[in-house]
Amino acid sequence: MNARFFKIALTSLFAMVLLPLASFGQSAIPSVAGIRVEFILFALTLIGVALFHHKTMQVALTGLLAVLVFKFIFDADFSLTHHIIGGEGHEGEWRILLNLIGLLFGFGILAKYFEESGVPDVLPKYLPNDWKGGLVLLLLVTIMSSFLDNIAAAMIGGTIAYVVYKGKVHIGFLAAIIAASNAGGAGSVVGDTTTTLMWIDGVDPIDVTHAFVASIAAFLIFGVIGALQQHKYQPIQADPKLGAKVDIVKLLIVVLILISAILTNWLLDFPAAGVWAAILVGNFIRRAHWAELKSSWQGTIFLTALVTCASLMPVSELPAASWQTAFSLGFVSAVFDNIPLTKLCLDQGGYDWGVLAYAVGFGGSMIWFGSSAGVALTNKFPEARSVVSYVKNGWHVILAYIIGFFVMLGVVGWHPHAPHRAEHQSQTTEQVVE
Repeated sequence: MNARFFKIALTSLFAMVLLPLASFGQSAIPSVAGIRVEFILFALTLIGVALFHHKTMQVALTGLLAVLVFKFIFDADFSLTHHIIGGEGHEGEWRILLNLIGLLFGFGILAKYFEESGVPDVLPKYLPNDWKGGLVLLLLVTIMSSFLDNIAAAMIGGTIAYVVYKGKVHIGFLAAIIAASNAGGAGSVVGDTTTTLMWIDGVDPIDVTHAFVASIAAFLIFGVIGALQQHKYQPIQADPKLGAKVDIVKLLIVVLILISAILTNWLLDFPAAGVWAAILVGNFIRRAHWAELKSSWQGTIFLTALVTCASLMPVSELPAASWQTAFSLGFVSAVFDNIPLTKLCLDQGGYDWGVLAYAVGFGGSMIWFGSSAGVALTNKFPEARSVVSYVKNGWHVILAYIIGFFVMLGVVGWHPHAPHRAEHQSQTTEQVVE
């Protein structure tokens, strides 16, 4: 499909959707069959991403522009400045967006440091030589993501896979890496943005840990199938490269970046600040590969546009809290940013936070752009950006989500934690009185 046809198609789509709305009055926000037009525009954007996976950035920006134009014309109360910067009673989206941009760019540089540290070159010495080598690699990604940001875990896993599989990584295995990075963070408040958001809101960290029950069950599905897919496609490199050795200095820079991300996430709720502070310090010791920014800018802009577009959706309420709703939200999070979903659930209350953490955290693995880890990894492996190819080869992630969810439900059950906010506010009041 040539560029001219692509532009004509997007322009026509834009016109067909927006021009008929000119007949509506500005006193009411238009809807079609009871569905707000913003949702229709967002759905068309997602369809465009699925169909034109080689032009995802352009599609996302066009969709964002369409939603913004609609908002400016028909929503008299809309303020882009207030939405981004915030104001009284509203923090704004700037922190999430700035963190996202900083992490996607920063972890691209981190992955290059890690690749050149020599660790991926010597790993074949320690990984099993058959399909179980891929399974162990996925397990390492899962463990890392329980205390690291899932973007970092996915990028490190992808970097290792690129080396040990000689650049031939199966799309199903890439989907498994993304799933592993999200599975590990589901039960840890420092492993995923959604669980960190719950913690900040007052949810007890213990109340999300049973998400690991689902993650373990899911891992046994996507881990085994993904590893077998990869082994059939390209077996693991049996021996380390001749003369391979570890560059301790570059490895220490990687560790510095990761520790800085954890500390600033804990102290400032801003891990990107720590990542870039460490990168700038490390640059004085071993020059950073700034060229990596060129290879990741399109994916970064794409996800930022998509997240911004999702945050503009008029989602003011969700169905009543139940395990059925939580299960459905897993599929929603594959196409809809899980941060606003998690915010809505926290405001609504009545959820089992561990069940919800698994649903919105792991659920994003089912489509490549459903999580920031997926977008970061596809910057390195752009062939995985086809939704059709991703789902066709990574079908085991969807199966794993379903099985993991119901295993957790059967083992742990559904135990809503509605009082968390009241308890948090009560404890804060007591501390102030003291």
